[in-house]
Amino acid sequence: MKHQPPRKHVPTESEFIAVEESAEFQQLRKTFRGFAFPVTVAFLAWYLFYIVVATYAYDFVTTPVIGVINVGMILGLAQFATAGLITWAYVRFADNKLDPATASIREQMEEVR
Repeated sequence: MKHQPPRKHVPTESEFIAVEESAEFQQLRKTFRGFAFPVTVAFLAWYLFYIVVATYAYDFVTTPVIGVINVGMILGLAQFATAGLITWAYVRFADNKLDPATASIREQMEEVR
């Protein structure tokens, strides 16, 4: 006889609604928003700054820094570096804050009843 994995409870619609209204889930959403919204606004402001400077400050962005590398190229590459840094920070944040809370909620919903 094969070993059967424990059956998981399939949550009903009313159980999903109850979890959505729970304090634990609301705290999870608040935690996510507390990271995601400010970081998104900051990155969009940084990107808008880059676009405005590249559009209206031509003399500034064409200023040579080292050889053929100018300020505009550095700002453009900094956009990629910023995106990578934000991704790294979010993964750390999710691993340390969001994933444990999500796992707890998931386990509660999947408990056999």
